[in-house]
Amino acid sequence: MVEHLKEGNGDHTHLKEHKQKLKTWKEIPIGGKIIEAGNSKEYKTGDWRTFRPVHNPEKCTNCMICWMVCPDSCVKVGGVNDPNKGKKGVSDKPNLGNFGGFDLDYCKGCGICAEECPFKAIEMKEEKEFKD
Repeated sequence: MVEHLKEGNGDHTHLKEHKQKLKTWKEIPIGGKIIEAGNSKEYKTGDWRTFRPVHNPEKCTNCMICWMVCPDSCVKVGGVNDPNKGKKGVSDKPNLGNFGGFDLDYCKGCGICAEECPFKAIEMKEEKEFKD
């Protein structure tokens, strides 16, 4: 049973069992604190997605704005030695990387890449359309 306020001094005491389970304010970690650096790779967040980005290489100019605006760094950059270099949708500039796809393990489907693409080369499609 919980003891009531003690008469006289105003102290409030709890059951011994309950008091043993509680941490003090100094033992409780700060909310949102990342205790171990670099742990985000352990948490694949792509399964939260309702919409998936789909790339249309026929419209893409490799401006890489999608790469710049992605909040989760899910737009991959293809190598400068890409065998498709010079083909439509692939840059032929010698030192420039190319659009290399999406990292769907971490893409949450926010659609910022599609919204910001000036050439409308990325379209958001419902995840249920895909079988993988």
